[in-house]
Amino acid sequence: MGKRFLNGNEWAAMIFLGAERLSRNEERVNALNVFPVPDGDTGTNMNLTMSAGVAELKNKPSEEVGRAAEVLSKGLLMGARGNSGVILSQLFRGFARAISGQRELTATLFANALQQGVDTAYKAVVKPVEGTILTVAREAAKHGLTVSRKTADLTELMREVYAKAQETLARTQDMLPVLKQVGVVDSGGQGLVYLYEGFVDYLGGSAPASDSEARAPEAQPAPSFASAAAPERKPVSPGTSAQAKITTESIAFPYDMEFFIQRFTTAAPFPERTFRQALERDGDSIILIEDDNVVKVHVHSRRPGDVLNLALAYGEITQIHILNMQEQHRELLGQQREAPAAGQPVGQPSPETRNVDYALPGVVDLPAVTASPESEPNPDVYELASYGVVAVSVGDGNAELFRSLGVDIVLSGGQSMNPSTEDLLGAIHSLSAHHILVLPNNPNVVMAAKQAAELAERPVTVLPTRTLPQGMAAMLAFQESEPEQTNVDRMTKAFERVVTGSVTKAVRDTEMDGVRIKEGHYIGIQDKKIVVSDEGLAETAKALLGELMTTGGEILTVLTGEGADAEQIEELGRWIGETYPEAEVEIHEGGQPLYPYLFAVEP
Repeated sequence: MGKRFLNGNEWAAMIFLGAERLSRNEERVNALNVFPVPDGDTGTNMNLTMSAGVAELKNKPSEEVGRAAEVLSKGLLMGARGNSGVILSQLFRGFARAISGQRELTATLFANALQQGVDTAYKAVVKPVEGTILTVAREAAKHGLTVSRKTADLTELMREVYAKAQETLARTQDMLPVLKQVGVVDSGGQGLVYLYEGFVDYLGGSAPASDSEARAPEAQPAPSFASAAAPERKPVSPGTSAQAKITTESIAFPYDMEFFIQRFTTAAPFPERTFRQALERDGDSIILIEDDNVVKVHVHSRRPGDVLNLALAYGEITQIHILNMQEQHRELLGQQREAPAAGQPVGQPSPETRNVDYALPGVVDLPAVTASPESEPNPDVYELASYGVVAVSVGDGNAELFRSLGVDIVLSGGQSMNPSTEDLLGAIHSLSAHHILVLPNNPNVVMAAKQAAELAERPVTVLPTRTLPQGMAAMLAFQESEPEQTNVDRMTKAFERVVTGSVTKAVRDTEMDGVRIKEGHYIGIQDKKIVVSDEGLAETAKALLGELMTTGGEILTVLTGEGADAEQIEELGRWIGETYPEAEVEIHEGGQPLYPYLFAVEP
C-alpha cells in the first residue's frame, strides 16, 4: 500500500533507513573510488556526513517535516566531509529550503524539493563534472518531477526516482573515461543510490535487503519499472581496488583540506567568487558553503599554509582537517600487496589509518587523470595564473569593491594603520602567479610596498596609487589577458587621470594654502591640497565637489564612510544630481573610518 503523506517523524524514519543502508555498504562504496583521487573514502565520508545529520535529527525530532528537514540539513552541514559529503549536505540543504514551514510531505513537494536540492548542490561546486553524484542526483530529480505530475503516491514516486538513479549510475562509465578504464561506476553516485534504496524500502514497507553485500553494486541493472534497462558493465576485479590503477604521482594537489571560517562580520556578503578564484590559483576540488556567519571550505592544494592565510582575512578558522593523499595512497598500495585476511575488504586502510579524520573527496572537478606511470602533468592543471593582485584598503565596503574588481588579497590598512613590509611580503608570497601587482592606495604605504617587492625575489610591480579611488580606477583598467607592461601602462594611465578628494575633521587650528582651519571643523582635500574648511560636513563636501568638478569630470564616484549618515548621503546625492546633471554618479558604502566621504572624479 502506498503513502500519500509523510509527517516529520515518518520522514525522519525514512532518512534513518537510508542512512543505515549507506552505512552497511560503506566499504563497497570505498572500493569504487577512482576519480579523481585515489582516496578510498567516499563511502566513509558520506556515511560520516549522514551519521552527523542523523544524530542531530534524533536529538531534535519534530512532527513538522519542514522543521525535521531543517534540523537534518544543519547536522549534515557541520558534519560534512569530503566532496561527496559536502555535496550530499547541499542536496539536503536545498531540499530543506524547498519544504520549509510544511507540516507534511506530498509527492509534489518531494519532487520539487529533490530538484531544489540538485540546484543548490550544483551552485556549491566550482566546475561540475558529468558522471558524478551530481549527475545521478540531477537525472533522478528531473525524472521525479515528471512522475509527480502523474501520481500522488510517494512510494511510486520514490521507486521511479531510485530506478532513474540506478540507470544514470550505470551510465557514469560512459561519461567519465577513467571510470570505464578501471571498470567501475562513480563512487559518490553509488552512495546516493544506496541512500535512495533505503528510502524505497521504508516507503514500500519491505525489510532492508539482506544480500546487499553479495551484489556487485556497479553492475546492478535497473528494475523493470525504470525507463530503460542498464547496459551490462564489467566490474572491477574482486582482488583489485580502483586505487591500484592510479599512480601516487598523479595526485596533483596532495593536501586535502577542510575547515570552517567563523566570519568577523556579516554586514556584507561573503565574497565567494573572489575567494574561489584565489583558491583556484593553486588548488582544485573547491567547495564553499556559507550558512549564516559560518563558511565551510573544502579544497585540494599544494600549499595548505597559503590557503589558511587567505582564509584568515575573512574570520577565525576552526575545525581544521588536513590529509596528505599521496602518503595515504602509498599506504593503500602497500596494504594491497599483502594477502587480505578472510572477510577483510580489499584495498581498505588499516584500522589505525581509518581512525584519522577523513576529509577526502569522491568527486572532483579535475579532468580525468591518466592511470599510467608515464603520464605527464596536465598543463591546464599546473599552469600558474598570469597575475596576482594585492591591494591595501580600509572599510568593509571598500574591501568588497576591490575584491569584486578582481583583487586577490585585500590588506587592511590606511591612515594610522599602515601594513608593515612583512604584511605586504606575506600577501605577495601567498599568491601563486607569474606576476604580482601591488596597489598601496595610500602615500604612506608606497615605500613599504616597494621594499616588500624587493624582498620578494619574484616579479612584483608596485603601482604607486595614493588613494582608494586611484586603486579602483587602476583595477577597472586591468586586463588579465594583457602582457605585464601593457597592463602596468594601462593601469598607471587610468589612476593618474583620477582627481581625488576627501573630507575629514581637522585635529588642530592652523592655516594652510590660504585656508584658515579650526580644530573640529571639517576640511576638504583635493589630492594633497586642503581647498576648503567648514563647520558643517555637508557644506564642506559640497564645496570640495565644486572644486573637483571644475576639472570637467564626467564620472563621479562617492565612497561613504563613518560619520556620514543615511539622511545626509541621500541629501548629498540629490544635490549632486541637481548641480551636475550631466555627470555619471555612483555612490558606494565604503565604511572607511575618519573620512565620511571620499570622492573620485574622472574626465
